Amino acid sequence: MHPISADSAAVENTVRVSPTVPFQIRGRLFTAIVLELSGDVDDAFYAALDAKLKQGAAFFAYVPLVLDLEKAAGKVIDFKLLVLEMRTRRLMLVGVQNASPEQKRAAQLAGLITLGAGREMPADEALRLGAATSAAPRGATKLITEPVRSGQRVFADAGDLIIMGSVGSGAEVIARGNVHIYGTLRGRALAGANGDAKARIFCQSFEAELVAIGGVYRTSDDFEGSLLKQRVQMYLDGDALRIEPLK
Repeated sequence: MHPISADSAAVENTVRVSPTVPFQIRGRLFTAIVLELSGDVDDAFYAALDAKLKQGAAFFAYVPLVLDLEKAAGKVIDFKLLVLEMRTRRLMLVGVQNASPEQKRAAQLAGLITLGAGREMPADEALRLGAATSAAPRGATKLITEPVRSGQRVFADAGDLIIMGSVGSGAEVIARGNVHIYGTLRGRALAGANGDAKARIFCQSFEAELVAIGGVYRTSDDFEGSLLKQRVQMYLDGDALRIEPLK
């Protein structure tokens, strides 16, 4: 047995000390909007983008945006310029998917992440996946007794979300399960945030900017006028998001 010097003992004691880790790693679910690119990123692209934003730029302000390049294979894109142009429009481009190897390298040099193509899956499989990645137990309901005001965002990451008041313009409410609003919906409401195609949205007065279920969304320029200020429910019928009066 070799003797342990005082210096060696000090080193050993130092190694055994477990300092407090200044951070924690957790899994979270976030909503992102996918922009499918089908042509060049040129003046026509920006003109079409600006025209879309004039219909309601607040819908997409500061929401994570992913660029899908499946229909733009082989296109050479200046991602650094694209990120800059997006930021000037309050669009937060964070990554790309379905990119070619050359596009991936260019995107990464611009500070963007590269995501897998993803795949279609049955609703029950999506539910199991969501349950496995969420730390909170399924079925917990989040109750908000105050109005959700402009600029606020409320996320029920474990189940349904109940809003006893109204949701103001520019506000956003998100739930893993259903969304119930016992007032006026003027902002954005997203249900089934983990891909649950069976989730629904209910509100007492419909004046929304954007609604989404399981990643399928509709904006105010696509709403029937007869539904405005009515009691409605929203649900998925296949790949279509239906909005119907509550009887």
